[in-house]
Amino acid sequence: MLRSICAECLKLRHSRIGLVLIVLPIISLLIGCANFYLNQGVLHNGWYSLWTQVSLFYGEFFLPILIAICCAYVCRLEHQNRNWNMIMASPVPVASIFFAKMIVVSMLILIVQALFLCLYWFAGTLFSLPGSLPMETLSWTLRGWYASLSICAFQLYLSLWIRSFATPIGMSLCAVFIGLGLYVMKLGIFFPFSLLTIGMSALSQERLNGIQNILFWIMNMAYMIIFVMISIRRLKNKDVVSS
Repeated sequence: MLRSICAECLKLRHSRIGLVLIVLPIISLLIGCANFYLNQGVLHNGWYSLWTQVSLFYGEFFLPILIAICCAYVCRLEHQNRNWNMIMASPVPVASIFFAKMIVVSMLILIVQALFLCLYWFAGTLFSLPGSLPMETLSWTLRGWYASLSICAFQLYLSLWIRSFATPIGMSLCAVFIGLGLYVMKLGIFFPFSLLTIGMSALSQERLNGIQNILFWIMNMAYMIIFVMISIRRLKNKDVVSS
């Protein structure tokens, strides 16, 4: 497993994925900060008001797209020059191949979450918001990362079987709007992309009650297990297609 993870990390060396990981959170934060600045007359809750603005664009749109990009990127090399044939013929368990990609993507997203939190703190300091950084934001950031794992598993499943780099990303964008609709209909707890919105507290900062909190953790874990099992099973039983 460790060798597979190292191999995935080597693929990312000298790549431009790092630039994407930095630029997208910055863009989302700038949009949110601009919206906060223009609406300070009605936003009076300091750090929490700023969070609603920046996390709305980041957690609802930019983060799911970023996850899709990372998943498509870690599968991109395998889809070129018949590399899938060499990988599947190597003495490496199929599960190790998938979990190595999953772990690398999840670590990249964790780094992005930490970057976003730092940018949020920096923006709040520039706006001279009263008080210190709310500790709830750390909880929301970690909870958002946990919610992103089920999306990672789903996007890896798509990227493993769709050779096109853009198609899984486009499907992620469609899922974002579906998730937003389900969240508005109070059904967000049953859809991975809506769970990310709930985890980040992007649209509502109300505390989850006991049942909601348990469902949040269980549903994310369930989706993650389902897509991991489907992906590994298909890798074992279906022939991969390389260009």
